[in-house]
Amino acid sequence: MGFKRLLASLGAGGASVETELTETNVVPGGVVQGEVRIQGGSVDQRIEGLSVGLQARVEVEGGEHEHQQDIEFTKVRLGGAFEAKAGAVHVVPFGLEIPWETPVTAVAGQPLRGMHIGVTTELEIARALDSGDLDPVHVHPLPAQQAILDAFLQLGFRFKSADLEKGHIRGTRQRLPFYQEIEFYPPSQYRGLNEVELSFVADDRAMDVVLEMDKKPGLFSERSDSYRSFEVGFHDFQGTDWAAYLNQWLAEVGGRRNWFWPATP
Repeated sequence: MGFKRLLASLGAGGASVETELTETNVVPGGVVQGEVRIQGGSVDQRIEGLSVGLQARVEVEGGEHEHQQDIEFTKVRLGGAFEAKAGAVHVVPFGLEIPWETPVTAVAGQPLRGMHIGVTTELEIARALDSGDLDPVHVHPLPAQQAILDAFLQLGFRFKSADLEKGHIRGTRQRLPFYQEIEFYPPSQYRGLNEVELSFVADDRAMDVVLEMDKKPGLFSERSDSYRSFEVGFHDFQGTDWAAYLNQWLAEVGGRRNWFWPATP
């Protein structure tokens, strides 16, 4: 019997774990609901701990090369130790809060290319950890975030890609060890512009919106005025014409160098 328990702790004949999400569509600041189902193995086992969290795949710069790293950025322990009886099913419901800074992974119902975020489940048996598969979640924009995204589309920008970068954006309310960049192709009238990068850094009342223009080579060397950061409140964002606001900033930066014709929102 002792030998069987040892095998169980190593995975042979041991308990298996499966996580089922009640709803995979969430927003920053929301809650993802689900349950963890633990199927007992061929012997009784003591479960030392059970937890769920959120994990993101992040780009990490290292010298001349980049590599990807999976970072767990929130984690919740589900109760204490318990006994998983042989052959029995143990169900543990949970509600996992989505941090306000969680990156957007879907816009207008369509997934953003390059985003990999999901719920992880970790089972601790006899001081050994067993991590389950990643259960994807779809993080949709908050209304204020959607307003900024809509403004770019109204100006004729097209979505290019999105990624997560390890590091911090100075001067923002960022707490997570990474940030999101959403990249847009400009419309033809912005002849000197290669792309615009957009980042949201949110908390429970407002968000920092960070914009950076990536110019085409040879147009100008300074980068200070190709970067802009401003705050958008979650309760008063509807009072601003964001397409006009963005177009004005783009016109100010590019117009001083006469390298594009600004759009009319």
